[in-house]
Amino acid sequence: MKRAALAVVSVLALTSALTACSGGEDKPSAAPTTPKAKQITPAQRLAKAIVTEDDLPGYNVSELEAEYAFAKSSDELTVDRPGCAPLALAMNQLPLGEPRADLTRSAGAGYGKESTYITLASYEPAAEAESLLAGLAKAVPECRDGFTAKAGKNTTDYESVTAEKGTTSGSVAFRSTMTFRGVSHTLRTEAVRDGDVLAVYFSVNGFAIADSTRPSDAKMPANVVKAQNSKLAK
Repeated sequence: MKRAALAVVSVLALTSALTACSGGEDKPSAAPTTPKAKQITPAQRLAKAIVTEDDLPGYNVSELEAEYAFAKSSDELTVDRPGCAPLALAMNQLPLGEPRADLTRSAGAGYGKESTYITLASYEPAAEAESLLAGLAKAVPECRDGFTAKAGKNTTDYESVTAEKGTTSGSVAFRSTMTFRGVSHTLRTEAVRDGDVLAVYFSVNGFAIADSTRPSDAKMPANVVKAQNSKLAK
């Protein structure tokens, strides 16, 4: 599912996308010189670190399409409870804070199953990534009674937020609930820091939301988290 699955106005547009399947002259030197190694940029580093289908056999790993975005940038997103902003960003594939670079991919497990969205963001200094992860953890209990996120004409009401044990050590994990057309859906989010990089995982069953006839309870696939965390650690 594309990342606007939680936007009420975007779910119908999603259905077709779900079923179809980022001065003087130079003087010659006396001896040959070794050219400087080209320094890798933060964006290039993330592009190299993001998982691919080779890392996740059986998954369809793809870029996101802007037309399905709940919000195209963090500046477009607002919440009725400011302290819940980190949660809204994490659940809508938008980076926390002001990263040097960020990149998102979706990993689909197949028709009718949940999709996991992976957002990588790099920061400088690394302490900023640590601080943002702590801020996300703090927001979970503060927003347990839910909040509303808006971006343009898109609105999502998150009815509850509950802390959970993550699939990996040191992660911040939580589940949230929402209702669409009278049907309840559970979404899961997990965030992990590796040095100056934050990896945020968001799992949702977009097929069930678009179908609007059955509830869903998306799980966080440990194999996806493990594959991405392992690649970051290399």
